[in-house]
Amino acid sequence: MTEHQMIEHTCACGERTRASAPEGINAPVQFGANVRAMICYLYLGQFLSAKRTAQALSDLVGCPVSAGTVVDTARRAATALEAFTRAATEEIASAQVAHFDETSLRVGGGLVWVHSASTGKWSLLSAHPKRGTVGMDAAGVLPAFAGLAVHDAWAPYDTYKGVAAHVLCNAHLLRELQAVQDAAGEGVWCWAGQAADALRQMKRLVDAHLATVSSLEGIDTVRLDGLGHQWRSAVAIGLAQTSGRESKLVAKFHALARRMRDREADYLRFTVDERAPFDNNAAEREVRMVKVRQKVSGCLRSLAGAEWFCAVRSYIATAAKHGIGMFDALVHLAQGECWMPETA
Repeated sequence: MTEHQMIEHTCACGERTRASAPEGINAPVQFGANVRAMICYLYLGQFLSAKRTAQALSDLVGCPVSAGTVVDTARRAATALEAFTRAATEEIASAQVAHFDETSLRVGGGLVWVHSASTGKWSLLSAHPKRGTVGMDAAGVLPAFAGLAVHDAWAPYDTYKGVAAHVLCNAHLLRELQAVQDAAGEGVWCWAGQAADALRQMKRLVDAHLATVSSLEGIDTVRLDGLGHQWRSAVAIGLAQTSGRESKLVAKFHALARRMRDREADYLRFTVDERAPFDNNAAEREVRMVKVRQKVSGCLRSLAGAEWFCAVRSYIATAAKHGIGMFDALVHLAQGECWMPETA
């Protein structure tokens, strides 16, 4: 506990002069930066509920902390991140490669959607009632993005024609192909197994090449072409075997094979452009914490609370990419010195 005494003196002329409070002291009684950072750390970083955060802080600092104080501290932290959010939006929108994803979050008994956009140096989460292009437009990245957009095969991403190219996630594809193999039964040859095997071998070939050089120039094109032929043959067989669409499941598998045929360039872009990743796991890591928060403490009460959560999570996720610890970043923020990555 620190006490600041602002001395006041009355001059002989009658003018009263009072010392200014130290920077960051804005009320007669207030919590310090470390306590405010600790509130955000527990509430937004470790996903305790507002009530449990208040109880934990009351025990730790030795004076009562209310759930309202916890929520208000989160609001103030998010408000202080407006400049950071603008910078993250602009930096990701101007990047050569960016990852995109979305996931649901329960808010007030309903659903809102958390949209993720990220690069190797920046993370940006935003909450919106809509999942599709309305929510993506509100996030502000995709409408201005002109690089390689990495995402899953959800159709709204393809409506953004300004991107240089789309890169579809092969981790998603491998899971879909595994479902086809499971439906075929153990020990039964399946076109999906051949396609998945070709895809994995292409990844191993590309990874081995990029481990020695920084570009795909000089890669074994004969081997790569052979694997591409193996992929296309499997897709052709899959299209033929599922063309009857005898059931909803077979129709689903036919749609998968058709998508693999029509979007081959987007799935296999990692074999011709070293900037293109094999999967979209980077984006999935960004939104995973949203599900962890919901599992630990349940739904949020308001859209505003979801927006505060996304703003602070964007900040600490970006800080982590630069080797800055969560608590250190939150202390900077509580002191009114929002940490910002260096930009070239």
